[in-house]
Amino acid sequence: MGTRTVLQHSDITRALTRIAHEILEANHGASDLVLLGIPTRGAVLAERLDRILADIEPQWTAGSSRVGTLDVTMHRDDLGHGIGRAPQRTTIPASGIDGKVVVLVDDVLYSGRTVRAALDALQGIGRPRAVRLAVLVDRGHRELPIRADHVGKNLPTASDERVTLRLTETDGADVVLIEQPEVPERSGDGGSE
Repeated sequence: MGTRTVLQHSDITRALTRIAHEILEANHGASDLVLLGIPTRGAVLAERLDRILADIEPQWTAGSSRVGTLDVTMHRDDLGHGIGRAPQRTTIPASGIDGKVVVLVDDVLYSGRTVRAALDALQGIGRPRAVRLAVLVDRGHRELPIRADHVGKNLPTASDERVTLRLTETDGADVVLIEQPEVPERSGDGGSE
C-alpha cells in the first residue's frame, strides 16, 4: 500500500486558522456561536479552533462554555452493517444550542453520512438558529446532498483510497495521509502474445 503525506503540522494549523476567520466572517463575529466537534478527531479540531478563535476575536474566550462534542454513533445508518464504534460522550455547552449558530466540526468529509447522523443527533438536543459545517479535509464522493461551509483542504481522491488524519492529541503527530490500495501482482508467464 502506497502512502503519501498531503498535510503536515504547519499546513493543518494554517487551514484551521483560515477556517476560524471564515467562521467569524460568516457569523459577523462570535455572537451566539457554538462549536460542536464530532468525536474523536473532530472534537480535537473544535478545541483547536476554540484556541484560535480566542487569539483573533476579543468576544471569544478559550475554554469557554461555547465548545462541546456531539456523538453521532447511535444515529448512524450503518450500525447494522457490522461497523462497530463505541459511543462517545456528548457535551453541550450550558447555554444550550437553541437560537445559536452551531458549527459542526469534523475531520474528513466523505459520503456525508456522519454529518447526516450529526443533524439527527442535534434534533434531540435543541433547535439552533443555523447549522454550519467545518471540516479539515473534503475528499469528495458524497452520497448525500451535504456540503461543508468551511473547508481546510479539498483533496480529490479515488474512492478506493483512504484519507487518514493523525493529530498530536490522539496520535502523537499532526499529519494527513492518503493511502492507496495495493495493486495485486499480475500472474502469468510474462511473455507477449
